[in-house]
Amino acid sequence: MKSNVYFADLRAGHKENLLYKLSRLIKTAGMPKMIKKNELAAIKLHFGEPGNTSFIRPVFIKKLVEDIKKIGAYPFLTDANTLYSGERGNSVKHLHSAVQNGFAYSTINAPIIIADGLRGKSEKTIKVNLKRFKEVYIGKEIIEADFLLSAAHFKGHELSGFGGTIKNLGMGCASRRGKLAQHSTLSPAIKKKKCIGCAECAAHCSRHAISIVKNEKKNYAAIDQTKCIGCGECIIICANDAVQIQWNQSIPIFLENMTEYTAGVLQNKKDKAFFINFIIDVSPACDCYGHNDAPIVQNIGILASKDPVAIDQASVDLVNKEQGLPNTCLKTNLASGEDKFKGIYPQVDWEIQLEYAEEIGLGYRNYELIKI
Repeated sequence: MKSNVYFADLRAGHKENLLYKLSRLIKTAGMPKMIKKNELAAIKLHFGEPGNTSFIRPVFIKKLVEDIKKIGAYPFLTDANTLYSGERGNSVKHLHSAVQNGFAYSTINAPIIIADGLRGKSEKTIKVNLKRFKEVYIGKEIIEADFLLSAAHFKGHELSGFGGTIKNLGMGCASRRGKLAQHSTLSPAIKKKKCIGCAECAAHCSRHAISIVKNEKKNYAAIDQTKCIGCGECIIICANDAVQIQWNQSIPIFLENMTEYTAGVLQNKKDKAFFINFIIDVSPACDCYGHNDAPIVQNIGILASKDPVAIDQASVDLVNKEQGLPNTCLKTNLASGEDKFKGIYPQVDWEIQLEYAEEIGLGYRNYELIKI
């Protein structure tokens, strides 16, 4: 079976700017017919860590808000608090970060409601009865919303290969306990030869699992495996490539965990969830960090679909068709048709999330790309 994925490139002119083209995209893909008057519509996005500049531009989100309001529904912006230390670890800091990055009510004309409460503990337990989890823990406001629109920035990711709709839902909608459950099988390792003992990783560790060992030869970081939750922040923080994932069965487990959480998010949203991927500023890593590296390919466009699996498959295919850009962290697989995400993270088999999502009935990898 094929699912429809609708594609809008970034060409625009005086007759139709890109914002109106976005409206035409979601209308053609059928989103307005899925929303009823007076419904509460959650727009799940990533507000971006302060200092990061690759997250979805607020003007796009404002247009989505306008279109939902025209139907007579009540949209709100939402995300769940982070597990790791940073500027979005509780709702107060999260709201400050969102406003700082341009998502204030005065700009977007919609309120922000953090999905899992003040400290990440406001959650709903959803029974999924799948291979990894019998039940999952999702931000309460996501579950209680009448309609869910996932607006995902499509980019690389150090643990999942790429981050798109499935990650925006599975990881992004999980409460703090849910995020911990997904990450708990992962544990990075320190390469002592590369470590300079700067303690940056220790300063950013939310669980205080990293300490600096001092001896006569050199200082180096050490990870307490009993405290580590495998959030992966130390991997990106380290400027010397000294903190690395131990490549073992943990990566497949993580990807399956994340996919099962996506199933939990969508369980009560049959015919009430819609998905958009913005393939713009395709940075190599997550928007969770206070920086972003140069895009690995040129800007491609915007995708929309009712199928979360098909839209991610189409997005990764479009990225891989592109020629890799010079002067980025992508040093291999630059040719058109080569796997850009394997080029950045060669040990991450990103296909697992799509294979498993199809296996548990979230959607189809086979799709028809319809250009508007």
